[in-house]
Amino acid sequence: MKLAERVQSLTPSTTLAITAKAKALKAEGHDVIGLGAGEPDFNTPSYILDAAKKAMDDGLTKYTPAGGIPELKVSITDKLKRDQALTYSNEQIIVTTGAKHALFTLFQVILNPGDEVIVPAPYWVSYPEQIKLAQGNPVIVPAEEANHFKLTPEQLKAAITDQTKAVIINSPSNPTGMMYSEEELKALGDICLEHGLLIVSDEIYEKLIYTEEKHVSIAQLSDELYNQTVIINGVSKSHSMTGWRIGFAAGPKEIIKGMTNMASHSTSNPTSIAQYAALAAYKGSEEKVVEMKKAFKERLDVLHELLLEIPGVKCAKPSGAFYLFPNVQETASLCGFSSVDDMVKALLDEEKVALVPGSGFGSPENVRLSYATSLEQLEEAAGRIKRFVEKHQS
Repeated sequence: MKLAERVQSLTPSTTLAITAKAKALKAEGHDVIGLGAGEPDFNTPSYILDAAKKAMDDGLTKYTPAGGIPELKVSITDKLKRDQALTYSNEQIIVTTGAKHALFTLFQVILNPGDEVIVPAPYWVSYPEQIKLAQGNPVIVPAEEANHFKLTPEQLKAAITDQTKAVIINSPSNPTGMMYSEEELKALGDICLEHGLLIVSDEIYEKLIYTEEKHVSIAQLSDELYNQTVIINGVSKSHSMTGWRIGFAAGPKEIIKGMTNMASHSTSNPTSIAQYAALAAYKGSEEKVVEMKKAFKERLDVLHELLLEIPGVKCAKPSGAFYLFPNVQETASLCGFSSVDDMVKALLDEEKVALVPGSGFGSPENVRLSYATSLEQLEEAAGRIKRFVEKHQS
């Protein structure tokens, strides 16, 4: 049977493919260090686990409203007020089956065939694929490494056409960890307002920042930008709840209503138990979040220094998330490989270290390393990479 064209055009997730291969090697008994995972290595905090258990004991295991339980919506509006000084009503919030599903549903709701969405590269691997599934066209705009991989106003303006519907801003970014400043967001926002573009503000890493910089949502900057922004967020990264699959979108009522109607015919509702767990996450103390962030900061400092000791590696230090995105094109050339992808495959085969090639993020000269693993594992991985490079140089 021939599959639908929209499925045939999809590119498989690079991160999931690398993770799957690393797991397969581990199952064969190999000592594999996987630096591909996009999830914290900490367990979900116990007070959240307790809330989920209580929900089960209390029989809260039935269908919920398609857009999420009202209590969780209220806690999300409280969080947005507390953290971003933004005011939303419950009608402006949808709880989704992870932030990924929020993005998928949003693109389904706002895009008509041929509509364009500007996607700065490097980008999270699912952005272009989700846009294509909604019959839209992702317009990839390469952000310069010299500008810390951030889209400039000039680049944004040059990419806009009569078909442009929206632009994605991911800050802090996956895969780079870089973050936009208030001034940079204002400059981009002015252009979006001028051309009537919807802003998709992916803020899933906003709690994981390791510098003195403060996270700013573009929706905070003016009433006009507030009205043209859909915020995407969730508990996956901030509270180590990737498997619970709870995200949310906050934005204009008509968009959220459309997303809720679509969710009612797809997922019915996010998992009831997970919603009560997320409710506890947003209402509870952030002590565990702070502890996790402290550990990530230590790992970042150590791994960044170790990478810079490897021949050919160039790597700016990021502000947030839990990734490093070094340029290793020179390293690959020094080692005799024709591409970074080939080097990454050889590294996994020979030294059993799994990295994600930057080609999956629209940046083929780079690799993504997740430091969401123990310090000991990171130090061992860096040692293996250095040994690999030195062996292939000789």
